[in-house]
Amino acid sequence: MKVIIADDEEKVCQLIQALVDWESLDMEVVAIVHNGIEALEAIDKYEPNIVITDIRMPGYDGLEMIRRAKEINSTVEFIIISGYRHFEYAQNAIKYGVKDYLLKPIKKAEIMDTLSKMRDNYLEATERLSVEEKNELSLRNNLDKLRRTFFTDILLKKNELKDNKSLESINKEYHFHFQKGLFQIVIIKVNGIEIDTVNSNTYVQDKLHKAVCQKLGKDCYDFEDVFENNQSVVILNYAEKNKKVIRKSLKVLLDELLLQNEIFEKVRITIGVGIAQTNIGSLHASVKTSIWAIEQGIILGVNKVIEGENVSSNELANSSLFYNFNKKFVDAIDSLEESRIQEAIDYLEQSLQSMEQVTGHDIIQMAKEAMNLYLICMRQNKLPVNNTEGYFDKVCLDIENCISMKDIFKYLTKTIIESFNQVIAVKKAEDNKPILDAKQYMKQHFNEPISLEIVSDQVGFNATYFSSLFKKETGNTFSEYLSEIRMEKAKELLKESNLSVALICEEVGYSDTKHFTKLFTKYTNLKPNEYRKIYS
Repeated sequence: MKVIIADDEEKVCQLIQALVDWESLDMEVVAIVHNGIEALEAIDKYEPNIVITDIRMPGYDGLEMIRRAKEINSTVEFIIISGYRHFEYAQNAIKYGVKDYLLKPIKKAEIMDTLSKMRDNYLEATERLSVEEKNELSLRNNLDKLRRTFFTDILLKKNELKDNKSLESINKEYHFHFQKGLFQIVIIKVNGIEIDTVNSNTYVQDKLHKAVCQKLGKDCYDFEDVFENNQSVVILNYAEKNKKVIRKSLKVLLDELLLQNEIFEKVRITIGVGIAQTNIGSLHASVKTSIWAIEQGIILGVNKVIEGENVSSNELANSSLFYNFNKKFVDAIDSLEESRIQEAIDYLEQSLQSMEQVTGHDIIQMAKEAMNLYLICMRQNKLPVNNTEGYFDKVCLDIENCISMKDIFKYLTKTIIESFNQVIAVKKAEDNKPILDAKQYMKQHFNEPISLEIVSDQVGFNATYFSSLFKKETGNTFSEYLSEIRMEKAKELLKESNLSVALICEEVGYSDTKHFTKLFTKYTNLKPNEYRKIYS
């Protein structure tokens, strides 16, 4: 594989060239350049597989050079190296699909690991793997998938491990190398990184995985991690004598991950540490306490390692606090008043704030209960809430991804109020439809002898109810609105035609010219002929 190194600092180029064992990777550095223009010329000339480049150089900056290089050769892959806080550059580079974004000072293990993976991907894509390499890669991929099913089948789906399932049988079934010692779940939650593309998602996942391997792997018998919903769930198996070492390594891991602030301006990390178990069959207890620790970040703050605790289940849902909130909230929704809904949510937030022993778990669960109560109330009131499949689950996930009580209730309020207003708008449109249909009918048939009874029958209401509804929605009585339509048409005919007043009277639905003249004069303060003289 051919490699180009591009950096405006000669010493950095020399360092990269010296750090990597190119021969072992079956790679060759074909050019070293010091600005964006030279880099593009070299890419055009040598057709490299990989370009290692600084994000800012003379000529073209890194992103512009990448864009132009992709036009020359769409298959060339990029590794970006930077020593500066270029947040916008970094995030855009990741969206461009760069394979890695490394911070100076460059670490040998980091760049070797990235290049090694790029080599494997290249050989696989070009089908240049030997039979032995193909078998090895296939086996490795299958084993990775099998090990991860331990999370999806057992831990994340909360299926209990059978008491009689031995360590040996788990190792055999899922291809682990667990040994007797301690078993522990650690959750690494990442906030502040917008994972809105496949490239961004892959980048964050790779960074977390590398950091876990480097900081925790060496002290464990075995470990595995899965990435889901902005967080990595890690299972650790290590000797009891390494307990303090692991705890210290978790703090080093946090510091390593916080370096991503150099790339993502607002990255926030919370590491939730479950209680270590001596029996693998008790791992659910470690899962539960690691989740509790992550949720406790709502109280304690982010960018911390938080130890899990055994706590009783949430009882606030059965408390007087929730009873009072429930009553206020239901009454507010029944009243269809936005301000009262806001007041009820504020009451819940303030009540939780005033509690001394409230936990992050309590706050998250109460916010979810409030959302669930909203959906139930709206359903009972036969109001068409946006309750599509997965809607409630998405809201719950968004609540879990908030980093403070303030953020949770800000999100909860915004979500409920926006949903409520949409529902009310739809409801109002539905309630207005008969009135809109009635208005349309009156505009089309104003020159006929129509009556309240005829129009109400057209829209499917009895005359008394329709008369009341029409007045409420339009501010005019039925006869006032009909007269307005007829008078406006009469004005138009008086201005634009030579028809006599008697004919105009008939054209707009009246049979008595004297009655028409009286109504027109009252409406315009002018007799029909006077109006014609002034405006025609």
